[in-house]
Amino acid sequence: MKKLLILILLVSLCCATALASEDVIPPAEIVDSVTTASVADYYGAFGLSGQELMDAINSQTGFYLVSTVNEDLTPNAAFFIFGCVEDEGKYYIQLGIAENQTRQNILRTGEAVAVYGVAPGADAPFAYATSGARMKLQLVTDEAFTARLNTTGYPGVLFAEIVEVRPLG
Repeated sequence: MKKLLILILLVSLCCATALASEDVIPPAEIVDSVTTASVADYYGAFGLSGQELMDAINSQTGFYLVSTVNEDLTPNAAFFIFGCVEDEGKYYIQLGIAENQTRQNILRTGEAVAVYGVAPGADAPFAYATSGARMKLQLVTDEAFTARLNTTGYPGVLFAEIVEVRPLG
């Protein structure tokens, strides 16, 4: 009986090893979770964009979140207040991030997802954020352009262009 049990365990181990090889199971694919997580925007009527979104972000009220992907493909979410500037009809998120994992991820991949949710007022139909935006960001790598956008003079600030805007959910 012990020999049979050992044989079954060895066969199971061999099968598991074979199945785990990249030839049988392909490596994980990176999925664009901004556009594929929800196929319908439940709060679509409450979405913000353009000047209205920039003004709301710069009011420094509401909920702020930036999400990136770590090197091992695990998610990284950071809560901090960011700003928004406009230049020639394009909008840029100003990220004053300390030297941390979120900053390293943005510098490594050149992209992030930012979320801004408007804090609901006392007379709001819902007791939670329904107005705001999910923004797909692309890092600005031109140092001269970054310096021009950095009107606050904040050292080490990153700027990312808002390349896509969707409602909260």
